[in-house]
Order: sequence, then structure tokens, then C-alpha cells
Amino acid sequence: MKKILILTLMVVFAIPSFSQEKSNVSAEKNVLKVNTLSLILGTGSIFYDRELSDMTSAQLGLAYLSYKFSDTRFSGLIVTPEFRIYPKKDALDGFYIAPYLRYQKFTVKNTSDDSRGSLTSMGGGILFGRQWIYDSGFTMDLFFGGHYSSSSVKVDSGTDSFDSDVFSGFKPRIGFALGFAF
Repeated sequence: MKKILILTLMVVFAIPSFSQEKSNVSAEKNVLKVNTLSLILGTGSIFYDRELSDMTSAQLGLAYLSYKFSDTRFSGLIVTPEFRIYPKKDALDGFYIAPYLRYQKFTVKNTSDDSRGSLTSMGGGILFGRQWIYDSGFTMDLFFGGHYSSSSVKVDSGTDSFDSDVFSGFKPRIGFALGFAF
């Protein structure tokens, strides 16, 4: 709850910057960044963002997750393509709205009965965020939103004792990414 409150305050204080005139529109067309908040959950994620026009960009996120929930260990790949819309025509450096898809493929293992299998999850959602690119090329990206996903488990050995509900239904998505524009 405390983290959500802090994130909300950061967004509220950033809103006045949306109405200010921008003196320098970023000349960079590419951004490479890492989501620092996902590291807390044991996920290493990297994003590549490419400007498509003054109002749009496309971002591809790749992540590797290694996570234990109850007696179940999940590890595998997450792919997240996004299409970002910048209403003020300041692509890569401003407020954005981003519909996205998310595909997850994990190997799963239940440590209590040695069951093994794979989990596949597919979903989509929407993000709201603000990205800043400084003169040095240093980039910060603060975003929040949510998505709905559906998952299925294929058992390779043992019984179907996997707790896969953690990857199904509505889930929030919050992040703070740092990187470099070029």
C-alpha cells in the first residue's frame, strides 16, 4: 500500500510538467532500458523502444522470471510488445498511453511432490506513463496500469498440483525503468 501511495504521489507531482512547453524535443529515436522494480520480484527485464512518428513508438520488452509461489517454482520467458501513443506529439519524451500484449512461457516444478510441467499465459492491457530523456541521453520511464491474462498448465510428470492462479486474471503492472537514448 505504501509503494502504491508513493507511486501515486510521484505521478501527481509529474502532471504539471505535462502542461509546460517543451524547449527541446528529443532527437533520439531509440531507447534501451531496464525495469528496476521488476528486479524486486526476481525478474530481469530489458526494453527497446523505437520512435515511429511524432506521436507514436513501439516497444518490445523481454524478461526472464525465476519465482517461487507456495510450493511451485516458475522460471521462463516473458515477451511484452507495446504500442505507445504520445498525445502531445513528443514521442519517447513525454506522457503516453500504451496498449500492450503479454506472452509468458514458464517451466514449473512443484517442490512438495516433484511434479513438472509448463505454463503458458497470454493477455493484454493498458499502461499510462511518463518518460523523460535528458540531454545526456539518460532516460527514466515511470508507468502503471494493468492487464488481464489467462493461463494453462501442461503436466509433464507427476500430478497437476501447480498453483497457476498467480498468472491468471487481472494483474497490475507498475514499473520504473532506467536507460539510455541513442
